[in-house]
Amino acid sequence: MSQAFVKENDEQWLHDVQPTMTALIAHLTRENNNVRVYEQKNYIHPKNGREVHLMSNGLSYAKDDKGKWYIEW
Repeated sequence: MSQAFVKENDEQWLHDVQPTMTALIAHLTRENNNVRVYEQKNYIHPKNGREVHLMSNGLSYAKDDKGKWYIEW
């Protein structure tokens, strides 16, 4: 009798998400119980010059110098 192989944890960390908006939206949507998350606004941060994306989940995201996503506070 064969047994199905089941991955217990499909969790992906934010910093492991590809550095594209499509990948960020897909990741945030999965984390939001598959309720679509979308970009509401984007702007350049006045202090660090990075592009910041305000998303419909209420958080803002940017990429660091290595292209890794992080939550911008």
